[in-house]
Amino acid sequence: MTADQTTGTLLLGAAPIGRPDDASARLRAALAEAAIIAAEDTRRLRRLAADLGVELNARIVSYYDQNERARAAELLDELLAGRDVLVITDAGLPGVSDPGYRLVVAAVAEGVRVSVLPGPSAVTTALVVSGLPTDRFCFEGFPPRKPGERSRRFAELAAEPRTMVFFESPRRLGATLAAMAEAFGADRPAAVCRELTKTYEEVRRGPLAELAGWAGDDVKGEITLVVGGAPAPEGLSEPADLAAEVAAREAAGTHRKQAIADVAKENGVPKRVVFDAVVAGKNG
Repeated sequence: MTADQTTGTLLLGAAPIGRPDDASARLRAALAEAAIIAAEDTRRLRRLAADLGVELNARIVSYYDQNERARAAELLDELLAGRDVLVITDAGLPGVSDPGYRLVVAAVAEGVRVSVLPGPSAVTTALVVSGLPTDRFCFEGFPPRKPGERSRRFAELAAEPRTMVFFESPRRLGATLAAMAEAFGADRPAAVCRELTKTYEEVRRGPLAELAGWAGDDVKGEITLVVGGAPAPEGLSEPADLAAEVAAREAAGTHRKQAIADVAKENGVPKRVVFDAVVAGKNG
């Protein structure tokens, strides 16, 4: 749907992830000129404005995880009435593991213009400082808090070839790194980026098992994790070769299901690929 110029504009403002002077000139101007500001934490917003020397004249409303759904409907009404709305989170860009996505979806559906005031991002900052490949990467947000769900998520990502970026609480950092080491391999390279752009910024690089051993209860601050992607498999890749290996193991007495699982794991390919190769070989 084409944006309706009779509506207001939804502005998504990237806030500094550490130093206030990383704020863009456009964000400073938007804060000073905004009529409505939806802030993840209104106290942090006022502190940022004070640090930037900006006087706020806007009507300020809270917009955080717990009230995002209800507040998005209210803000959409303001936009449809022709009033601009500036959304700002505690740090980084709204909508990236922070409130904003629901409002953007609703605004787009109603033809409301959406614009971004680009700026700092913990995702890309950690990625480029990690020393890991940047040509292809994916952002996975916060891992699940429950151990079982977390292990299943990492198992799903074990064969992901792209560099992966995660957010994590310092309280769960050690457990998460240990679970990653188990799922991805103890030697998988990674980087723990702590307090990016702040006074006590720290980037610790190394194998997952080493980082898991380092992380403890005394780690504090905002954490971004960067993990190298799965290495290219060195084993079999052609369907005919995979099917032949399964057949050989079946002939040696291994049950087909187990043989498929073993061949998939040893060659770094999904079980479905090996299964399809076996079926194709039977039908060929």
